[in-house]
Amino acid sequence: MIKLSMLDQSPVSEGSTPAEALAQTAILAQEAEKLGYSRFWVAEHHFAPGLAGSSPEVLIAHLAAVTSSIRIGSGGILLPHYSAYKVAENFRVLEALYPGRIDLGIGRAAGGGALAVRALQEYGKADPDNFSEQVKDLIAYLHNGADLHHRFAGLQAMPTGSSAPEIWLLGSSKDSALLAAGLGTGFAFARFINAHDGEEAMAAYRSRFCPSPLSLKPKGMVAVFVACAETAEEADRLASSMDLSAVLLDKTHVSAPTPSIEYALSYPYTPYEKHIVQESRRSMLVGSPEEIRNQLHDLCDRFGCEEVMIGSVMHRFSDKLKSYQLIAEACGLTPRMSSF
Repeated sequence: MIKLSMLDQSPVSEGSTPAEALAQTAILAQEAEKLGYSRFWVAEHHFAPGLAGSSPEVLIAHLAAVTSSIRIGSGGILLPHYSAYKVAENFRVLEALYPGRIDLGIGRAAGGGALAVRALQEYGKADPDNFSEQVKDLIAYLHNGADLHHRFAGLQAMPTGSSAPEIWLLGSSKDSALLAAGLGTGFAFARFINAHDGEEAMAAYRSRFCPSPLSLKPKGMVAVFVACAETAEEADRLASSMDLSAVLLDKTHVSAPTPSIEYALSYPYTPYEKHIVQESRRSMLVGSPEEIRNQLHDLCDRFGCEEVMIGSVMHRFSDKLKSYQLIAEACGLTPRMSSF
């Protein structure tokens, strides 16, 4: 049986507000728990009017408080912007509050335009070339502390406890896969960013994996955007909002509120914009419940992974909720009892 998880970017729909988007993320986390999804991750974006999730640590604390058993995590913390030690402390606090339920997914993307990046790094200098060292530091701070040869020998993130957050490296390239393999972390491939190189990256991760105190065997996951409805035709119609979102992002390089289906279907696409849509659709799964189930099985087979994380961006929240419900039923997820 496929192991399924959810990624939510707290998308803001046209005509809605960021506060409503965050409230919907909380509702979705509760529904994910009831439906039997394994994890629920939230993303980090900055100065993005179409995405309300700018602080995953804060949102994770809220989501874990309104659920009772599902794993809650980041997809992901953009580590080059921050002190590895402070990130370790944040997630140590989360783990102490919700032991055994916290995932720390980390990435190296900017997560925003040049202006936001400069503001994030105003009193420090991020160096993407030091990302691997940051990840090593983060692992050390979360576990046994920096060793005697480290510049901060003995430093450990507090509060300590009997468990630690599960660490996942997020990426869309073979380089990220090899880093995750060498450090012995989980690896999540962002197929919604790169639809072409995932199978090679995941194969490299598995073949080069080094067992570690974090994991004795590879833990691979592929993340993909999905639109599911009762019929393939309706799913295609719902996905039109994501089609236009991709075009608008290409135009402005800023994430805009999710357009309505009506606007998307009436939009006068140029030949170039139709190409953008075609490329965007390569990174999506669109169809009826049975078609999505088959596509998910095929994805797991091709990637050799045991888990798929699905995201969905639809104008109407009710359509998004229904999509996840249909997928859970089609894939035979086991519903959970929840105290909320």
